[in-house]
Amino acid sequence: MQLLAVGLNHTTAPVALRERLAFAPDQLATAVAAARNWFQRLDTRGSDEAAILSTCNRTELYAASAADNPLDAGAHFLADFHKLNYSELRPHLYMLPQHEAVRHTFRVASGLDSMVLGETQILGQIKDAIRTADEAGGLGTYLHQLFQRSFSVAKEVRSTTEIGAHSVSMAAAAVRLSQRIFDKISQQNVLFIGAGEMIELCATHFAAQTPKSITVANRTLERGEALAHRFNGKAMRLADLQHQLHQYDILISSTASSLPLIGLGMVERAIKARRHKPMFMVDLAVPRDIEPEVARLNDVFLYTVDDLADVVQTGIENRQAAVAQAEAIIETRVQSFMHWVDDRAVVPVIQGLQENGEAIRLAELERARKLLAKGEDIDAVLEALSKGLTAKFMHGPQQALHRAQGEDRAQLAELLPQLFRGRR
Repeated sequence: MQLLAVGLNHTTAPVALRERLAFAPDQLATAVAAARNWFQRLDTRGSDEAAILSTCNRTELYAASAADNPLDAGAHFLADFHKLNYSELRPHLYMLPQHEAVRHTFRVASGLDSMVLGETQILGQIKDAIRTADEAGGLGTYLHQLFQRSFSVAKEVRSTTEIGAHSVSMAAAAVRLSQRIFDKISQQNVLFIGAGEMIELCATHFAAQTPKSITVANRTLERGEALAHRFNGKAMRLADLQHQLHQYDILISSTASSLPLIGLGMVERAIKARRHKPMFMVDLAVPRDIEPEVARLNDVFLYTVDDLADVVQTGIENRQAAVAQAEAIIETRVQSFMHWVDDRAVVPVIQGLQENGEAIRLAELERARKLLAKGEDIDAVLEALSKGLTAKFMHGPQQALHRAQGEDRAQLAELLPQLFRGRR
């Protein structure tokens, strides 16, 4: 069984490609089942496992498979599921086998592979992805163990290093960018589109700047109202957005919509109604909520998750010591996990030996019982039983030694005495 991770992230692919490979939340369960079936077509034993992580910064397929060339199979699955040209996608993919996949998983869970170094949101996203994969029947012994250990590693990294103390959140970066456009956020009207965790984080940071007003637009009005109430704001339906967009100076959007919610025409009308007063927009969604063409408008400052990369890369010097500590922890835990994987590989061999030994024992025991039933002397029966067991257990190794030649025989001759050096 080979572990693998195949995917792309903010360092290997632009947002335009990431959004094409992204899985909507309601797609994940179906996609996990499809990935497992994809591998099972290549490995008829049916023990393959799969899980998918899809966020604004990454889409990754994790799997355990005994199929031939499973890495290539995983890459082709991603392309096939999204109807993408494989040759176009392949240069942006990382394809990680065995210990490299394990190391990558631990680094992602610990926040070392994030755009915002040390951020904690990714751990919750992984847990959600694994819960979905488990419910879809994608998890087995290997992936279950891999992700349980990744959670433990992430906890250890955060509790023993200062990796989290020097992180810069995406939400804080959005506030910084807005301050480049507006000197005082306290004089601006802020609109949040969506009501998920990222929007909640952003609302918390912007609320600290006491904006003129806060509004939450969400498909479900009740959920939007619940979030808006926390920040003394108001809520509205997404359907009303096109009529009210011009009222807002700052807009932060992060939804799970598969299509843009804000188009070029809508923004053009809003800018006209604002008499060309600037608008600041941050699109944290993948796929994007705002059409890319909006960025061409003179009075609109539109930023995507990729644009925030420069802003979040502060405090590098302070973080490097923590990163080195975290990497050392991860490397130790990778070695421990791979030792477990190696042990799993010999389980079938051990089971086979145990089953064979049990079959020999039962056969000799049955023979002894028959002799006793005939009235044979107990000591003679016990003697025959012990000799029979010894002869049968030694038959296989002796035959192997006789058949082996050259270096193989020398290795067996050295190994067999160690195997049969039992306690006396």
